Amino acid sequence: MTTGAPTPVYPARPRRSRLRTFLPLGVAAWLVLEIWLLTMVAGATSGFLVFLLLVAGFVLGSVVIKRAGRRAFRNLTETLQQQQSDMPAVGTARPGGSEGNGLLMLGGLLLMLPGLISDAVGLLLLIPPLQKAISRYAERTFERKLREATPGTLGDAFQQARIRRPDGKVVQGEVVRDEDTSN
Repeated sequence: MTTGAPTPVYPARPRRSRLRTFLPLGVAAWLVLEIWLLTMVAGATSGFLVFLLLVAGFVLGSVVIKRAGRRAFRNLTETLQQQQSDMPAVGTARPGGSEGNGLLMLGGLLLMLPGLISDAVGLLLLIPPLQKAISRYAERTFERKLREATPGTLGDAFQQARIRRPDGKVVQGEVVRDEDTSN
């Protein structure tokens, strides 16, 4: 037998996260800023020069993505070949340079997007010292988030999710089994 408040007919909607609230607003502001900047540069110079800048950014971005993809594939192939060898030589190191491929690809993608701000951020991501600083920051943030996460298995997460009602309230209680001992 359970007791407690009845389940409401229209449960309250769960709160939206800040990311889901502000991400669309940030993307819209970024698009408006990109368009405004493109029109300002086109007015100051010429529309043809802006078009050439956008085409050059697209071509440069595609070249960067292609090179980063080839480098990542080469590193993956070398790693697999090294793992398949029966006895790796003592003192062999893993192929390096694979940690910056993701940031190179992101920089290339930003260069391919039409806009001057995205081109500037994409060019900044191609600078090796900045890549290292960003990758160190991302690694520290990821490790901190892992430390803050509650320990347990995936099954524990599903069990915790099952004891929450759709309106977000947690139902407190315990299971009591009545066993018939009069056999």
